Amino acid sequence: MGTPETSREPCPDRILDDIGGAFAMGAVGGSAFHFLKGVYNSPSGARLVGGTQAVRLNAPRVGGSFAVWGGLFSAFDCTMVYLRQKEDPWNSIVAGAATGGFLSMRQGLGASARSAVFGGVLLALIEGAGIMLNRMLSGQQQMPVIIDEPQPNIPGYMGQAPVSAQAQADSSSTDSGSGWLGGWWSKTKESESTSSGSETKILESFDAPPVPNFEYK
Repeated sequence: MGTPETSREPCPDRILDDIGGAFAMGAVGGSAFHFLKGVYNSPSGARLVGGTQAVRLNAPRVGGSFAVWGGLFSAFDCTMVYLRQKEDPWNSIVAGAATGGFLSMRQGLGASARSAVFGGVLLALIEGAGIMLNRMLSGQQQMPVIIDEPQPNIPGYMGQAPVSAQAQADSSSTDSGSGWLGGWWSKTKESESTSSGSETKILESFDAPPVPNFEYK
């Protein structure tokens, strides 16, 4: 059965996938931990050798323990999926409790019950944190982005009051006549235009002198 809510493998293949991932995680983590522990506990001059020996002796054991836990957890998870015919966090919580109780069964009923409760609570915390993180990320993705764009200064656009032609003419006349500098500049332009026109008229009305004649009489 597929798992649409997660990116995990389907149930029959999920067990092998979890066993391999758990073994790799336990082997790498156990190697780092026991190497540092072996270097710390070894005498000076043989720290590197002691660290490598500690890794060689303990890393496979830690990896195997993680693989057993991952395999049992996936087996119980697939069992819950098959029984309930759906994927939800309750499958993982029940699988964690069953795994903890099954691994502590040799120590007695009380130890098995305590381990089951601890496994269920741990998986409940992990699943709750995952759900909260997914909700936060989905809320950030669905939040719309608001961009403030400047509105054009067009009469009648987006509720702006239209301006009549008479008001525009009044405003233009007021702007052109406002200020003593504007009035002086307009008078200067008018005087220049009238003076240039009068000079043109005088030149056009002036008669040319007669051409002298040099013929001998």
